[in-house]
Amino acid sequence: MTTSEPVCVGAITGSFGVRGDVRLKSFCADPEAIASYGPLTTEDGKTSFTLTLQGQTKGGFTARLSGVTSKEQADALRGTRLYAPRDRLPALPDDEFYHADLIGLSVFDTGGVLIGKVKSVLNHGAADLLELHRAGRSDTLLLPFTLETVPTVDLASGRIVADPPDGLLD
Repeated sequence: MTTSEPVCVGAITGSFGVRGDVRLKSFCADPEAIASYGPLTTEDGKTSFTLTLQGQTKGGFTARLSGVTSKEQADALRGTRLYAPRDRLPALPDDEFYHADLIGLSVFDTGGVLIGKVKSVLNHGAADLLELHRAGRSDTLLLPFTLETVPTVDLASGRIVADPPDGLLD
């Protein structure tokens, strides 16, 4: 990963009110920090927004985006993911990773056999899960992203070593 590659820091979940404010879900460890990484861009990088947090709402924030002045404009942005340049984000400790860094890495078992590649990183409340495209198969596998199950992440060589629980690969 290069320092210029953007990282997804949040998503617009809908409009809030009639003046163009949006509902915003932050993917940052410190949710309010999303406002300090701007300007934020859309995934294609073609549109950028200065973001100002207005308040809190269930599951996120209300926010004002530069250039968005109507409910219709805010509604049209629903589902838009917001990205920040990597060099504006804080450095992480050795045992933490940005999800974007894990996607696409090859995952091997402790014997060196390829299990698959990371398709996405999911979190449904308890802990992160790596969704893997299985090697030589059409199905995906959810692998708990814990130190016990994934003892090694080597970003430099683009590989993860996993020790899946018994029965998970069957």
